[in-house]
Parts: sequence; structure tokens; C-alpha cells
Amino acid sequence: MYAEFIELFTKVFAILKPIIYNAQYWAPFVLGFAFVSIWLRYIRTKWISNIKWVILEVKLPREIFKSPLAMEVVLNALYQTSSGEWFDHIFKGRVKNWFSLELVSIEGEVHFFIRTNVIYKDIIEAQIYGQYPTAEVYEVPDYTKYVDYKGKEGDWSLWGLEYRLTKEDAYPIKTYVDYGLDNEGLKEEHKTDPITSALEFLGSVGKNEQIWIQILVQSTGKRFKKPGKWFKKRDWKSEGEDLIEDIIKKARHRRGGSSENAPVILTKIEENIITAIERNTSKLGFDCGIRGAYLSKGDTFNVSNIFALVGAFRQYNSNELNGFKVSNPTSFDFPWQDFKDIRVNKKKKKIFDAYKRRSYFYLPYKKKPFVLNSEELATIYHFPGGVAETPTFGRVTSKKSEPPANLPI
Repeated sequence: MYAEFIELFTKVFAILKPIIYNAQYWAPFVLGFAFVSIWLRYIRTKWISNIKWVILEVKLPREIFKSPLAMEVVLNALYQTSSGEWFDHIFKGRVKNWFSLELVSIEGEVHFFIRTNVIYKDIIEAQIYGQYPTAEVYEVPDYTKYVDYKGKEGDWSLWGLEYRLTKEDAYPIKTYVDYGLDNEGLKEEHKTDPITSALEFLGSVGKNEQIWIQILVQSTGKRFKKPGKWFKKRDWKSEGEDLIEDIIKKARHRRGGSSENAPVILTKIEENIITAIERNTSKLGFDCGIRGAYLSKGDTFNVSNIFALVGAFRQYNSNELNGFKVSNPTSFDFPWQDFKDIRVNKKKKKIFDAYKRRSYFYLPYKKKPFVLNSEELATIYHFPGGVAETPTFGRVTSKKSEPPANLPI
């Protein structure tokens, strides 16, 4: 047995001998790459830890007669592309700013929150007041700090998930335009606002229950791999152009032609898809990540809220275009996948910590984002009008207005 081990070691050493003896040529590159990776991780973590965050809550007036287009204008202010020069990246750890749009229910009381770097606080407030003059914006404490989730050992129970797109990013979801909400002349009673079903769900939870939904956003850039190129990147608009080319090629081959000059006859569905992709990529794009969590204290855990959370974005799905699907749920399909709930307990603690940190684009919980444009974002996160009759949806009871100009001084 010992002789066989020596023989095996000799053979392995003979193979590795040239690599070991030539370490002076490749080791500096490997060690240099490792050093740069560790350094960037350290310096970026330091930068992020020094950011001062604030959470803004928006209290809505009793009546809102604006379409989600107003929220689209507000969200365009979040399109912050500046991330500094190369010196800031490498030696200061500067990263591109991101924001968190949050829909939260605390014991059935629905809240709209926006978490932002304090330097953008005034900009966001100005945009909100510009589009919704009768709304009120307050800086509030972080609601997540009032929940002390400790897994099995604590009083709180949790079920969480993340959402992904069902198709490539350039395919759009159903937006407020598809629901006709861009028609300003449409009466309130005739509107069908897709966000109302989510608000009704949020308002239905009871005492000692909470629903958290966060939509993390950051201006998108060139992060998609360019086909046939090792290091070159492309943006999501280029991805959309390639998808359109593929549709046209399939239509040409369907007619039996392979030449580029061959006639192309598109079906009505293909025409609609191409139009939708072109329209989708014509607007500002945001890298996004969406998380949701259902929390309950004591013995109030209601399984039906899990199914409602899974389907919270289903109204935006389209068979021909795009939609949302569940990703990374804190559960497993079969009992043998998790021995004594060890894995699921770990997943729950991680998603809770990731939610509190609002971490998605950078470490410690770096994920692959997907792209939504400003219209899509405004569809899944906007302030509803009077069509939303959720009883626990807090609104400002009084209407603010400017004082008369002719008041005596």
C-alpha cells in the first residue's frame, strides 16, 4: 500500500514539476490578481460602510389624479451614472450609488418607503413634491431594526424569496401603458391599476405579521458579454437589437430563404414583440433586484401569505413578452434536500440580513441583476389614485396649499 502511494506521488510530482519550477513566471500574476481582488473587496466594503443612509416615507393625499407617468419622472432622478474615475475605484473603493424602493405592510398598515444615500435626499423630495404637490415626505427610522430575527431560536418566523425575469431583459413586462393608465382623461372608476392587488394583499395581514418588499435599483451599464469577444461588454439595448435580429432571421428561414435580401413576412405576434422591445429599450434602464419577505411573531404564521407573496407580481406577466418568477426561496421541494432544516435556516438568516443591508449589487450579497426601464419600474412602484381602496392604506387627510399672496404682513 505504501509503495503504491509513493508511486502515485511520483507520477503526480512529475506532472506538476514543470509548473512548480516555472513558478517565477506565473506566480506573480496569480498573486497579483489575488491581491487586487482582496484589496478591492476591502476598500469597497469600507466605502459602503461609510455611506449615510436615510429612509423616506411618502404619505399620499386622499386624491391622486396622476398616472404612473408622474412616478416615472420621479424615478428618472435615480438614474445616477457617476461612479468616479479609475483612481476613485481602485484607491477609494467608490461604487455607483443605488436606491431601494420599498412596499411594506406592518400589521396591515401599508407604507411607501425610499431608502437613499443622504446626498440624494433633497433631490428625491423635490421630485416627489414636483409631481405630487399634496404628498408629504418624512425621514423615518429603519423599520427592519424592530424585528429581531434569530432563526429557530427566536420569536419570529420568516419566509423569503427573490424575483427574476422569465426572459431576456430586453423583453418588457406588462406596464401601466398596457393597462391604459397613460390616458389622463380616463375616469377613476374606470381605471385598472395593477398595483392595487399587491396593496390589497399587503393590507390584509393581521396583528404580529409583516410583509416586506424591496426593489433595489441602480443605473445600468455595459455588463453583458458581447458574443465572440472575451473582454468586450455590451448594454441591454444591444441585447434587444440582437433579439430583434433573431426574430427576423427566424421569419426569413420560415419562408425558405437564407439570403439577407429574401422577403421577411412577420406574424402579428412577432411584429408586436419587435415593437415592444424597441419601445422598451428606448427608455432609461435600471439594474434591479427584488426581494420579498413574510414575517410573523409567535404562532400567527399564515401559509396562505406565502402563496400571495409568490404571486405579488403576477399581474405584470405576459405570455409573449416578459414576467416575474420566483428565485431563491427559503424552502426546498423535498425533505431529503435539507437535513433537520439546517440549510433552510441558513437561507432565512442570509435573506433577512441581505434585506436589512439592502445588499444586491455589491458584497456581501452580490447578485446578478436584471434590467427594468423607467416605465416598468413606475408600474410596479407608484402611488395609486382613488382606485386603491385598501382601508389600511394611510393617506394624508388634509390638503396642503400655499397661503394667499395678499395676506397683510
